[in-house]
Amino acid sequence: MKIELNGKVHELPEHVKTTAQLLAFLELQNRIVIVEINQDIVLKDRYESHQLNTGDKVELIHFVGGG
Repeated sequence: MKIELNGKVHELPEHVKTTAQLLAFLELQNRIVIVEINQDIVLKDRYESHQLNTGDKVELIHFVGGG
């Protein structure tokens, strides 16, 4: 499936079908992340059930600490 992720087109493996699976694939599952899909925020408690679709526009915002 192809999605637009942070402005770039990405081809996802067949096993990536939900928001939670996308975050795991990107190794972001243990980080604080804001997920927006097609201009709607996906709440964390819906990551497991929210299905991705071909052509979705996904924006991921994660926080990076610094000093």
